[in-house]
Amino acid sequence: MSILTLFVVIPALMLLGLWLAKNLNQVRGVMVAGASCLLALSIWLTIYFIQQRAAGNTDTMLLTYSTPWFKPLNIAYAVGVDGISVVMLLLSSIIVFTGTFASWQLKPLTKEYFLWFTLLSTGVFGFFISIDMFTMFMFYEVALIPMYLLIGVWGSGHKEYSAMKLTLMLMGGSALLILGILGIYYFSGATTMNVNEIAQMHNIPVNIQKIFFPFIFIGFGVLGALFPFHTWSPDGHASAPTAVSMLHAGVLMKLGGYGCFRVAMYLLPEAANELAWIFIILTTISVVYGALSACVQTDLKYINAYSSVSHCGLVLFALLMMTKTSCTGAILQMLSHGLMTALFFALIGMIYGRTHTRDIRKLGGLMKVMPFLSVGYVIAGLANLGLPGFSGFIAEMSIFVGSFENADAFHRTATIIACTSIVVTAVYILRVVGKILYGEVADKHYLELTDATWDERIAVCCLIFCVAGLGVAPLWASNVIADAIGPILNNIIM
Repeated sequence: MSILTLFVVIPALMLLGLWLAKNLNQVRGVMVAGASCLLALSIWLTIYFIQQRAAGNTDTMLLTYSTPWFKPLNIAYAVGVDGISVVMLLLSSIIVFTGTFASWQLKPLTKEYFLWFTLLSTGVFGFFISIDMFTMFMFYEVALIPMYLLIGVWGSGHKEYSAMKLTLMLMGGSALLILGILGIYYFSGATTMNVNEIAQMHNIPVNIQKIFFPFIFIGFGVLGALFPFHTWSPDGHASAPTAVSMLHAGVLMKLGGYGCFRVAMYLLPEAANELAWIFIILTTISVVYGALSACVQTDLKYINAYSSVSHCGLVLFALLMMTKTSCTGAILQMLSHGLMTALFFALIGMIYGRTHTRDIRKLGGLMKVMPFLSVGYVIAGLANLGLPGFSGFIAEMSIFVGSFENADAFHRTATIIACTSIVVTAVYILRVVGKILYGEVADKHYLELTDATWDERIAVCCLIFCVAGLGVAPLWASNVIADAIGPILNNIIM
């Protein structure tokens, strides 16, 4: 049994502990203990992976394990990690850990909330360690289903509408996925659903690839906010409770980009090359449209939600450019955006919990009232607009430089258009920071508000440390990701 299975076992034990918990302190204790174990395990895995690479271990996948699960369809419980999986597991554990503290004061039904939150986390971790298509899809579904209740019960605003819209659209994407997965399995002639083994066979006819590539790419792309299938995302973000928004934007949306690269492009390479131009156009629209839409919003959550559409669009855009630099930048962007947007949503939730409004027209002068949260918001904003020294800079630079390596006019024109999002992002970030944090205090009642509590400070400080740390020292992550990108990219552009 692989040690990777602990990423599923620990959340399962957390679910059992939460079910048995008798009071709020026990619930919090179970969450902190479990989240800490997951964080420690992911940090150990990252260090182990770096050490293996330094020692010259060039295996594509490490810590692999496979055992038959349902033999009639050759479904197996198969797990393994490469550099992409490792950084995604690290990101997920950071968001779960900080999300636990961001939800410290959540009421009512705290126990039930954390049960569904942990189940969602189980699906995320299981997805990133899986290398069997069906197992991956199963964990994908486990990650999606809890979102309906987490938003519909503990959300705010038009929560029932948002929860239903999110569920229907993501389930629609899942329907496309299962058709695509079955198509790959049957037409590859494989006796396994192992992603790496099917990729090595490389025997799916090109005309079949062209049929099923859109199914897989759009199926995962719906979760990655691919235009025009992104409309569930802003409503879902706006209505979700704080920690769910953090996990949703920080990790769940990354399942989309990961799946597009690991399954759609890796297993259907000829179709990826021939049909990429269609999705490059759609992702370019996502990047620019998301940024422009953020400019005209007045709700803090909607601003960050449309910003996420833009930044997640950049991930798919960079993957479709199919250069090693752009694909490395795409994974770095997944890691960076996950940390930045989690920080943003955490701060927005904390501000909303005090002011009871997210309307920027009703906010102002918060720096005088809650300096810790305000400084955190400034840091998140600077990271989001790509300031050097923060994680966003190295990710976006890798994306745009790598994309421009394509010498033809189409790819370079798309890259230039996508680059305009940098300017637009700076506009809406600086506008919001100036409006809500500086100037006169908008409401005299705000003068009575308190700054961040100790649990909120833990969440914010951890995320700021990660955003700044990745920006100052990105080379370790870049090297780990680049080693994993190579074999996949070689299969795509062979």
